Amino acid sequence: MKVSELEYELPQELIAQHPAERRDESRLLVYDRASGDVRHRVFRELPDELGGELVVVNDTRVLPARIPIERPRGEVLLLEQVGDDEWEGLARPTRRLRAGRRYGDVELLEHLGEGRWRLRLHGEPAGEAPLPPYITERLADPERYQTVYARERGSAAAPTAGLHFTPELLERLDVERVTLHVGLDTFRPVTVDELDRHELHGERYEVAPEAWARIRAADRVLAVGTTTTRVLETLARGAPLAGRTSLFVTPGFEFRRVDALLTNFHLPRSTLLALVMAFAGVEETRRLYELAVRERYRFYSFGDAMLVL
Repeated sequence: MKVSELEYELPQELIAQHPAERRDESRLLVYDRASGDVRHRVFRELPDELGGELVVVNDTRVLPARIPIERPRGEVLLLEQVGDDEWEGLARPTRRLRAGRRYGDVELLEHLGEGRWRLRLHGEPAGEAPLPPYITERLADPERYQTVYARERGSAAAPTAGLHFTPELLERLDVERVTLHVGLDTFRPVTVDELDRHELHGERYEVAPEAWARIRAADRVLAVGTTTTRVLETLARGAPLAGRTSLFVTPGFEFRRVDALLTNFHLPRSTLLALVMAFAGVEETRRLYELAVRERYRFYSFGDAMLVL
């Protein structure tokens, strides 16, 4: 697949700068693959669109991972803990930073390329919510960049499809949990021309045995988000219940455990959009995104959601 096939036009004003006032007041675009029907709903109506699916969520919790540095002025974004006090992270401005030097609580140990560093953190992560760069307005409540079911701390970004759920809505659903700590792979843009030349670094996941037993036995499974999808499809291929996944889902992929997908609207040229195209169809996804733009849906992390049945 050529990466140019992941391009689409999006007016700047449709990039959501803040979450909906109430989580479940986001809009929900519903696409039924069997009939081709499209419906426009509100997220709190999600249970009305389901038929007994087991809803699987990613319960990772986002770290306060964006740590400012003063001299030179820049920041470090923690990606993954790799030892007791050692991490991998992104640091900028990389060209002005030096291995062996300490910048506040961050000591840079080794440059790994592409702005990635092995580093030592002195103390606990105590930065800001790692909002994506396209969100330029300050977030009043950092908990709005966490799902209400977030539990296992370790992510550098939120599994944003889950941001729409409220405790009341969850009570109306049959829910199971998995954990994937969102890292570099989720938000790193694709910079090559051919998608199969894009390298995934992998992300850590863990699933309890009893959770996987329920998921494996379910008649139908709704995966909440692309991160959940990657975990389920990794396990469906015989992987252990804990480890790292570099599963790259692109058009032509055979889905073995995910029957329905709930997801936000993703950036162009992203592996997340490629996954949605693999599940819903390339041309179908293109048409749905064009429709979402016409209907003024809100895009990206704090935007609206799409349900593919």
